[in-house]
Amino acid sequence: MQPLTAQVPPELVGLRLDQALARLFPAYSRSRLAQWIRSGRAAVDGKTWRPRDKVRGGELIELNALAEAQGEWRAQSIALDIVYEDAELIVINKPPGLVAHPGAGNPEGTLLNALLYYAPQLRKIPRAGIVHRLDKDTSGLLVVARTLGAQKSLVKQLQAHTVQREYAALINGEIIAGGCIEAPLGRHRVSRTRMAVTQSGQGKSAITHYRVQERFRAHTLVKIMLETGRTHQIRVHMAHIRHPVLGDPVYGGRLRMPPSCSMELREALRGFKRQALHAAHLALTHPATGERMEWSAPLPADMTHLIKLLRKDVREHA
Repeated sequence: MQPLTAQVPPELVGLRLDQALARLFPAYSRSRLAQWIRSGRAAVDGKTWRPRDKVRGGELIELNALAEAQGEWRAQSIALDIVYEDAELIVINKPPGLVAHPGAGNPEGTLLNALLYYAPQLRKIPRAGIVHRLDKDTSGLLVVARTLGAQKSLVKQLQAHTVQREYAALINGEIIAGGCIEAPLGRHRVSRTRMAVTQSGQGKSAITHYRVQERFRAHTLVKIMLETGRTHQIRVHMAHIRHPVLGDPVYGGRLRMPPSCSMELREALRGFKRQALHAAHLALTHPATGERMEWSAPLPADMTHLIKLLRKDVREHA
């Protein structure tokens, strides 16, 4: 049993108790919190409430959270590239092609299955400690919490935007200078598996900063810094400014070729079937020590090879 306490802040006034608890204790799902409210594991100023009762602000919440198995997922022996680990967290360099969490079409063979094999105690942590995700075909750094305390700390840091995440991306077209994209994101009106930029006042706030690292004849290597972490944020934002991530099968649009480029480069560009996006740098505050820590991961082999060919193309047409 893990006792947790929190006071309802003014911005949650008027919400149902289960909604308020989902905001206060984001490590747990709303359905699980509602179950705990009904079973008396959540007290409001020492009293038992119903999930639908609305908070007025200032109430003291006491939650007796249960550490229990978080699903029937199977532990699988899948190689992990571990960059750092201690008693509180694990930092992993995820390869492209690895799904983070089981879901429709991917019941196993995921990062979560691998984590359960590597560290069986993660079965008692919601989502096996995965507090943020990378898309299947995005590579790079991802942090996993090993304890409930670490998970709560990391989720709070993510919500406060104090976790620093920098990405390397190859994008279509030539960008002269860096900039900032501030455009809200929400589900696409027709295709619900896609995200889209929404009208002002709709969707969730999303802010992406980008900086030019290297220019090629028809592409640009950029560094991208996330101020928020919405689903598909980088991919949608770059497509929004008409410089989609190279190889993106969903938002990438028409494939661009440098004029009169070599057959080798032409084939490499046509054969790059994933978004050329890599989580290259991660920085956060350690949940137990309070120390600021950071890690970097080199570009994966496929992106490195493509960049070499793009550089060669520039030299050949100088």
